[in-house]
Amino acid sequence: MRFVTFELAGQARLGLMSGGEIADLTGEAGEPLSLMALLQAGEGALAEAANRAVTAPRHPLESVKLLPVLPRPGKIICLGLNYAEHAAEGGRERPDYPNFFMRGATTLIGHGAPVIRPRVSVQLDFEAELAAVIGRRVPRHVAKTDALSFVAGYACFNDVSVRDYQRRTPQWTIGKNFDGTGPFGPAFVTADELPPGASGLHIESRLNGKVMQSANTRDMLFPVDETIMLLAQCLTLEPGDVLVMGTPAGVGFARTPPVWMKAGDTIEIDIEGVGLLSNPVADEA
Repeated sequence: MRFVTFELAGQARLGLMSGGEIADLTGEAGEPLSLMALLQAGEGALAEAANRAVTAPRHPLESVKLLPVLPRPGKIICLGLNYAEHAAEGGRERPDYPNFFMRGATTLIGHGAPVIRPRVSVQLDFEAELAAVIGRRVPRHVAKTDALSFVAGYACFNDVSVRDYQRRTPQWTIGKNFDGTGPFGPAFVTADELPPGASGLHIESRLNGKVMQSANTRDMLFPVDETIMLLAQCLTLEPGDVLVMGTPAGVGFARTPPVWMKAGDTIEIDIEGVGLLSNPVADEA
């Protein structure tokens, strides 16, 4: 199943994507329905909502505005340096423990929305990443062997970074939290449609059609199951939390000369079986 969050008449709505159409899953009385609500409702809620698609009104995909698949996640936990070659291109050693950092929901944008290059910097960089969405409350100290049972699905993510701000402090937080720098979508793909842990999938970024990053999710140093196990040693993961799983080599800052995104560019994140996330780039007004 492939769920999308889209906007119609100023209201965020939940849809099921099939081919070039979206089935509108909004309730009969017009009450809003969200992916977050379904995740919080527990096992079977996603499939039950998808059953509405048979009789639901449909919209051509190109006629609607797509929003982030989860516009307001509970927590957005990101991993840095989770591919060995990306760590090396930045002059870093292979980490022994994940480099965790947080993103805020106000950074998020949907497929097709512009990535915003801020007034204060030109160092706007791309990062193709897989996002895993938690579907059930994860108990503390969960075993690695059980961890994937708590993942509801996956999506594409672009962990756009403002590099000079990222390096202004020992922590990366500020450079990862500019408004309009977190493309997330286009669809939420349920875990049953993908290999366990979404491993073995080709992941790629393209800037104006040119391949910049090309790797495989099996190359992650800390895969999804191990990441959940390690986080559960420290904190509680809840339905609707998002894990953004790190980027492979080929980012703009590591090139000679560096490649920064600018207004008029188009950046695409393409993950096999998950989707194609595409966004133009615009300057901050």
